[in-house]
Amino acid sequence: MDRYIITIGDVKIEWYSVLIVVGAVLAIFMIIREAKRYNYPKEFVFNMCFWTIIFGVIGARLYYVLFNLDMYSNFWDIFKIWEGGLAIHGGIIFGLLTCYLYCKKYKVRTVRMLDFIVPALLLAQAIGRWGNFFNQEAHGAATTLAHLQSLHLPNFIIEGMNIGGVYYEPTFLYESIWCILGFIVILIVRRLKITKVGQPTALYLMWYGLGRFFIETMRTDSLMLGGFKVAQIVSVIMIVVGLIIIMITSRKGRYEDLYDQDETETIKF
Repeated sequence: MDRYIITIGDVKIEWYSVLIVVGAVLAIFMIIREAKRYNYPKEFVFNMCFWTIIFGVIGARLYYVLFNLDMYSNFWDIFKIWEGGLAIHGGIIFGLLTCYLYCKKYKVRTVRMLDFIVPALLLAQAIGRWGNFFNQEAHGAATTLAHLQSLHLPNFIIEGMNIGGVYYEPTFLYESIWCILGFIVILIVRRLKITKVGQPTALYLMWYGLGRFFIETMRTDSLMLGGFKVAQIVSVIMIVVGLIIIMITSRKGRYEDLYDQDETETIKF
């Protein structure tokens, strides 16, 4: 499996980097388009996405490094993102904080923006997981060729899971499919007349948290905290927070704070 999409002399461009960029560009386009339906300025949304992605990547890297400090005896190695080492939960945490601070600065309701963001984020995550495939990482335990064939997977995926002569469980694929399904579900939920502001965000937290919790049980490269998998701890927190948001929003009146209401905000940008 070649991890490089282009190799020209000493210049090498990895599939992983390209797929992350593709996912980010599609996500920005989707967020701007949805926000435009509710009269949010394109410049405001684009700049928010830009800074959220930048600090999200920084957070994803810091999160990974903190749980793998023994791998970085050389301080400058911390900055070599191109060598791998990003954790999505760190990206989500830092991205959420950036979004909150940006919205607070311009007096925009953060949860409203998060409702615009979450389906696009799931799509970007689904695309990004294929970067793990080309890097032959984020896989599960060793398995057999017969097992992979029984899943009716395309042959290129089966052979891509042959690492050093050993076949592995394609957990990257399971998560990618789960994210695609979540993306579709949230898009449908956002168009329901009964959906309230905050519920798409809550659904994202519960959907991704639940899927990641179970997929993490199969992975062999998990970040650890003591004897626990960090991703599972964070996933449980995500599910609980999502449930709390659902409980809070459900207590509002039937026609109160609906997602599909034309809620134009005055943004001094």
